Amino acid sequence: MSAVSVEEQLELLTRGVVDLHERADLAERLKSGKPLKIKTGFDPTRPDLHVGHTVLMQKMRQFQELGHHVVFLIGDFTAMVGDPTGQNDARPRLTREQVLASADTYKTQAFKILDPKLTEVRYNSEWLGKLSLDQVIELAAKRTVARTMERRDFRERFEQNKDIYLHEFLYPLLQGYDSVALESDVEIGGTDQLFNLMVGRDLMKHYGKQPQIVITTPILEGIDARIEDGKIVGKKMSKSADNYIGVTEAPIEMFRKCMQIDDSVIWRFYDLLSGRTNAEIETIRAESGPLEAKKLFAEELIARFHDASAASAARGEFEATYLRDGVPDDVPELELGTDGQGLSLSKALSEARLVKSTSEGRRMIEQGGVEVDGERVTDVKHLLQRGKRYLLRVGSKKRRFAYVRVQE
Repeated sequence: MSAVSVEEQLELLTRGVVDLHERADLAERLKSGKPLKIKTGFDPTRPDLHVGHTVLMQKMRQFQELGHHVVFLIGDFTAMVGDPTGQNDARPRLTREQVLASADTYKTQAFKILDPKLTEVRYNSEWLGKLSLDQVIELAAKRTVARTMERRDFRERFEQNKDIYLHEFLYPLLQGYDSVALESDVEIGGTDQLFNLMVGRDLMKHYGKQPQIVITTPILEGIDARIEDGKIVGKKMSKSADNYIGVTEAPIEMFRKCMQIDDSVIWRFYDLLSGRTNAEIETIRAESGPLEAKKLFAEELIARFHDASAASAARGEFEATYLRDGVPDDVPELELGTDGQGLSLSKALSEARLVKSTSEGRRMIEQGGVEVDGERVTDVKHLLQRGKRYLLRVGSKKRRFAYVRVQE
């Protein structure tokens, strides 16, 4: 068992979590010094993962490195039932062959984060496939329809007169029974899984087991997210929104995408995906500018999914291509005047003919498509100071540059 104190374990294990039922219980079990059994289930419904999917796995790795026992549960049985979470209609039923093919890919990608020697892989068909009809009825008798209808997905479909199939009612019970069968101390899931995880906690009481601790982690936003009024705004990371970092992507592509993350949002990526301690992250925040912070994060991510040499090579390639040699030789040079304390960036973009109008310049700034001296700027009120020279860049794929000197 780890020599790390209970307080230090709690600080790391609760970093970035949303729900924790119950913190006092977790602290008490950690004090016992006995390795805890950590369960996380994955229904392999799609073959490829992006880093948003790995937020859970990173939390599992933290438990693992502290000496706790991690169970990587593949829901080969529940995947054929179909999780109704977030669904407006019933999920298409999958065949066992489809599920197992995706499961192999899941394991390969998961072990880029988890230590395979310290990970127990289980399939829930081991126990769910053996339940008799009597046992299924007994399981169903431990949950009321009224409690099940508290689930938002079901309630909304009922109010909209959309079909709810009986097998969908069984899904939370089956996932909850996984916790009974494994006698888990802790179950980790995304915030969208809170209902299912709490069903597991409740079922364990009915079966005379010590109820599991429930931890949920956030759904990670995409690389196009931004901060508005102190809150992160943006769609969740997904391939359909084209705002993802795939775990099997080429190192330079991963590095490039990390550099597109907003300067303020990068710290959320650190909180949810970095293996660094809180103290190490605070040191980076205090001593590094946003550009360097993103480079360090990109290197860490690439080293995890590829290796350290690939991370170093990707950084070198990015700096050569995008920061040095990426600037054309024929960049126009302009001198612009201002009547105020400085020149607004949006107006400078317009006067340098990098955008068609000041309003388009503001929009490009808000969307994260503008850099000043290699640093992304998202503040539409940003001013260029008198007497200084700047390299402005607009766009990513079709980049446009201009050197601008603001008159004294």
